[in-house]
Amino acid sequence: MAFPPRRAVLGMVILNAFSTPLMLSAVNVALPAMTLELELSAVLLAWVPMIYLMASAMFVLVFGRIADTCGRKRIFLIGTGAAILSSLLAAVATGPCTLLGARFLQGVSAAMLYATQMALVSTVFPPAQRGRMIGWVISAVYTGLAAGPLIGGTIVDVLGWRFSFLLQVPLALIVLFVGVCAVRGDWKSREQAALDLQGVFSQGVGIVLFCLGVSQLPHPGGAALLAAGLGALCYFFSHCRRSPNALWDVSLFFNNRIFTFSCLAALILYSATFANLVLVSLYLQYLKGLPAASAGMVMMIQPATMAVFSPWLGRLSDRVEPRLLASLGMAITAAGLVMLAQLRAESPFPAVYSALVMTGLGFSLFSSPNTNAIMGAVDPERYGSASATIAVIRLFGQLNSMVLVTLALALAVGNTRIGVENYFHLEQAIGLGFSIAAGLCLPGILLSLKRGRMHSRLANR
Repeated sequence: MAFPPRRAVLGMVILNAFSTPLMLSAVNVALPAMTLELELSAVLLAWVPMIYLMASAMFVLVFGRIADTCGRKRIFLIGTGAAILSSLLAAVATGPCTLLGARFLQGVSAAMLYATQMALVSTVFPPAQRGRMIGWVISAVYTGLAAGPLIGGTIVDVLGWRFSFLLQVPLALIVLFVGVCAVRGDWKSREQAALDLQGVFSQGVGIVLFCLGVSQLPHPGGAALLAAGLGALCYFFSHCRRSPNALWDVSLFFNNRIFTFSCLAALILYSATFANLVLVSLYLQYLKGLPAASAGMVMMIQPATMAVFSPWLGRLSDRVEPRLLASLGMAITAAGLVMLAQLRAESPFPAVYSALVMTGLGFSLFSSPNTNAIMGAVDPERYGSASATIAVIRLFGQLNSMVLVTLALALAVGNTRIGVENYFHLEQAIGLGFSIAAGLCLPGILLSLKRGRMHSRLANR
């Protein structure tokens, strides 16, 4: 069966954009169940989502460069196949090491997809249609995030936690079929730049040491690893600024105030909010005693709110100054995080619902206008660099968020299993995580307000 090439490309990208967050959010619901069967400590539990993000952050820029050289569709389809294989490996994991190894491979495969999804859509659609098509892809991501907790929770209760890893497999098989049979040819960059191996190594080492260091705190060795990781990442950024063939184009940060402050604000908000649903899942299933399916219904409130409001607020930012909308959104998010930090085992459910609606609405009010500000702050010929930067900022923010959860669990619970005997410490860890996240939003609000006016910049072009 033949499909119009553009429609086939959009279809396979949308399917992957939906299925990957569907699996991710379903796995968040399954964490308590897999912890019980595999006897994971509190710190190892936090590593299950964190190692996935660590791998994605390590390789997204690498595969972006490789895709430009070898073909974007090729890397996209290899990533889809790798996602199928790694999901099967995670589903049959027999212990912590095999589970974390499979999750790392899942993160590598996701990096291939993150590096090529928007590039494929931007390549095959003309500028007049590109924004609408990208909007469809983003909508698919939010829909997957909203559906994952409910579907995943039901599957965990009926079939077990292993099946949460398999949710994306049927859709990924369809993607492979469409990509191989319906999408002819491939797309490469005209400029065939060599891979920046020095940048690849320094970035990878920095991310790994940073994550390992946080998980070892408060021990002195953890602090040393953390410092070494931060030093390697600073070297990576400095190298990218000096090198003519850098892995990441960071030049925009040094001559564009709106772009820089908008990216920093996004980094802060992703750091503050991504791990919300992990903490909420632990709260609902451990402290409130809900089964996975019921917890999933509650957890879908935040992403569903985001899916409903994000498209409308994105259009609103074309008329209202984005820095005002985004700053208000971060303030609302901070208020929602403060509400989540106050939750206790005896807190009523309406307090949970209200806090999740607040954080979802605040993120929606921030995300679309802030992305609009980032893209509007650069000239059209820099759209590729700006898009890559958005992906890197998102992944580093999400990784920071899971690092925050790991730190809170390490400090409050330690390297022991979560059980009734330490529920009080788990409650402290959840409150600590949300409190730190709320505090992060304060400098984010200031950065968002100080970025400058985007609409006046566009008027002067």
